[in-house]
Amino acid sequence: AASAQINALKYTDSARMSTQASFIAYDMLDRMRANATGDYRFSGVDVATSTSTSSVAGIVGQDLSDFKRNIRAFGGENARGVISVSDRQVSINIYWDDSRAEKKDAAFQSFTLTGYLADQQAARKP
Repeated sequence: AASAQINALKYTDSARMSTQASFIAYDMLDRMRANATGDYRFSGVDVATSTSTSSVAGIVGQDLSDFKRNIRAFGGENARGVISVSDRQVSINIYWDDSRAEKKDAAFQSFTLTGYLADQQAARKP
């Protein structure tokens, strides 16, 4: 019974991490959609470790800074967030270490969210 309880706690924590990753990814996608005129044209940038994103100014810079902070608060130093934008399609990937649930070292899990941004020409019309 004790073993079953311990395993239940491990898997509950793993599910919580997956849920939190989805919240972070959806938050970033919503921010990108809300700022339809923002320049989010980068591809495959590891936001958690990239220094190039820290020089981005304005709302886009704030969004990337918050995304990075949320990932670090959620998954620690080993967590990563990668955002890819191609035309209007966005892919947000979040990776974290889930060694505790997997019972082995460096057992990374991931969450991927794919969505679309509004047409920027349509967003600029009054």
